Amino acid sequence: MSSITAVLLAAFAGYGAAWYMGVVEGNFSLMLFLASVVTGVYWLAERFYFLPQRRQAVAALESSAAQRREELAKMGITQVDDQTADARARLIMQPWWLDWTAGLFPVIVIVFLLRSFLFEPFKIPSGSMIPTLLINDLILVNKFHYGVRLPVINVKILDNNSPQRGDVMVFRYPPKPSLDYIKRVVGLPGDEVAYLNKKITINGVPVPQKPLPDFFDEDALRYAKQFEETTGNRTYRLLNDEDRPAFIPGADDFPFKENCRYSSEGVVCKVPEGHYFMMGDNRDNSLDSRYWGFVPEKNIVGKAFFVWMNFGNLKRIGSFE
Repeated sequence: MSSITAVLLAAFAGYGAAWYMGVVEGNFSLMLFLASVVTGVYWLAERFYFLPQRRQAVAALESSAAQRREELAKMGITQVDDQTADARARLIMQPWWLDWTAGLFPVIVIVFLLRSFLFEPFKIPSGSMIPTLLINDLILVNKFHYGVRLPVINVKILDNNSPQRGDVMVFRYPPKPSLDYIKRVVGLPGDEVAYLNKKITINGVPVPQKPLPDFFDEDALRYAKQFEETTGNRTYRLLNDEDRPAFIPGADDFPFKENCRYSSEGVVCKVPEGHYFMMGDNRDNSLDSRYWGFVPEKNIVGKAFFVWMNFGNLKRIGSFE
């Protein structure tokens, strides 16, 4: 068993290393699920087979020691050194291959359940959600707010809340579902979303927008026009780059693209049923639904709601809209 365990551990380590170096496309949910299954099998084997065997060996050792003491007592020898303590400890001790599998099972399964059904941490890799979320913000995502889904396959098994306009949502990137993206919900199923001359209109009603002082982007070392926008019951800030044109260059082919009309002023899209229109708050620096299309309901991961750490700026910790 030690050889088999070494091979399994090496396989997990090799997969992680290949993922880190970019050789393979990783899937942390799948890896955590497999780790839970493998360590769970070892945990069951330890509890119902290996541990009882070790206990039987200890019992046999103690029985043999007791029998020896009785025989010595018949010979008048009552002072006998107990030399079985070390042997007893060696027999009952868990071998390394069980310590690294069955011993880790409770921790791994708790992490798997918490991450799959309650809260999942994410790291913000880009500036598409500035000023709401900054690069390197570590955020928490509520996995049950939009319903309970089975891990790995992401199939919903229990309904909860529906996404609302203004929600910051994590979802599986439609052109490449192995990647997680984060954007703001702008259009719901059936909405007609118009983004023309850098202003949003939903179902013919302009989204309220109020100018704010310019935002200084410390990474880009430049200022951007900042606005306060209210969508649904959410009020948040957004950025516009005056040097960028209003039209959408290089939009991909995507399902239901016929629902969109592109022009020099921007784009107008009718959101299909079961889909959502997503945009980044850094409007001129965000690849979102304007470029790659609508997010199907099956791709939803959860609702982002809290920055739990930013090692470069501790003031970032807290909830956000």
